[in-house]
Amino acid sequence: MNTRRTTDFLIIGGGVIGLALALEARRRFGDARILLIEKERACGLHASGRNSGVLHAGFYYSADSLKARFAREGNQRLTRYGEERGLRINRCGKLVVARDETELAGIDELLRRSRLNGVDLQEVTEHEARELEPLARTFERALFSPNTSTVDPTEVVSAMVADARTERVDIRENVRYLRRRGDLIRTSAGDISAGYVINAAGLYADRIARDFGFAQDYRILPFKGLYLYAEGSLPLRCHIYPVPDLRHPFLGVHFTLTVDGHVKIGPTAIPAFWREQYSGVDNFHPGEFAEVVGLEAAVFLENAFDFRRLALHELRKYSRRHLVRLAGGLVRSDLTSLGWRWGRAGIRAQLVNVRRRTLEMDFHLQGDGRSMHVLNAVSPGFTCSLPFASYVIDEVQRHLVARPAPPQADRPVTSLSAQGAA
Repeated sequence: MNTRRTTDFLIIGGGVIGLALALEARRRFGDARILLIEKERACGLHASGRNSGVLHAGFYYSADSLKARFAREGNQRLTRYGEERGLRINRCGKLVVARDETELAGIDELLRRSRLNGVDLQEVTEHEARELEPLARTFERALFSPNTSTVDPTEVVSAMVADARTERVDIRENVRYLRRRGDLIRTSAGDISAGYVINAAGLYADRIARDFGFAQDYRILPFKGLYLYAEGSLPLRCHIYPVPDLRHPFLGVHFTLTVDGHVKIGPTAIPAFWREQYSGVDNFHPGEFAEVVGLEAAVFLENAFDFRRLALHELRKYSRRHLVRLAGGLVRSDLTSLGWRWGRAGIRAQLVNVRRRTLEMDFHLQGDGRSMHVLNAVSPGFTCSLPFASYVIDEVQRHLVARPAPPQADRPVTSLSAQGAA
């Protein structure tokens, strides 16, 4: 990159959301100059590349949410995308099982949500559940989602990178956003003059947004997700999930079939002490540690959004024995003899409203005529990435149309919105 570049659209962050935004911006804005910067040596090395790869069907989410709006379509579009590009897809389906009679009301609620969301979800008896998955254990009833599948997230990211470059999106890796200075974006590779900035920086989206005057009431709270992989053979036919506690954005310990048929259990939702705390002291930053731990200490003492119980419950999952025991309640099999190894950790960038002391349970954007900030794109953000990108670019276009005309000497980025709407 030159010491000074000019672009119509600057996208910060090369995860699946940033790449989907780049592809959608190209589709809408024709010949606009689109530059995507990624701070790592390759795209998708954080949340996207460490994703479980599960394509969710969309029955968990309340009908008034953006998650419900995009999950079903996202599942269909990403499945079609994978098929068109020859990517691997494991169409294994998912069973949601009840551990006891107290969870039958949760089964009913998920079934109700699936109907409101137009999602194919089948209520099955205990006998039918065992026909679908002989190892599954459930109390009286279960739910089967035939459209839940698995992909390899790194394959999806690689395909999107290739498509974006084919579509003349300028992707610059090893380029870190530093700060905003007036109308310029300062990066590790020089200054960028951008007509419009789209912030899809995941774990750092709130920090970047504050440089533009947004996210004043918000902070990212990182949660570490760990899976245990079975070293022995466990012949599962489909994913097995418990009935979740819908008050929290986490789905509980479950069995996931990978794209190549391996079995893993998890994930954890352990509070991390800095944003990219994957292993040991990797990526440690003292200031970031103080910021994150300070917020965690405050919500722990206040017990905001039941954080105290959540934190203590999740910290126990650092024990392999405990995690295996939790998963064991979902199947008719002795898991202790299989042998289990830890896989790579992932980090969930969970947005918290620090003024109200609440978790943001849905996707969340803030923006204006100069910039748009994707502050919350948690699970099922990977599944929803394609229709969610369309929604974000809709919002960008709306702001561009309303933006005052630039001085005559500037390239008129606002005219691009008219082209995209034509």
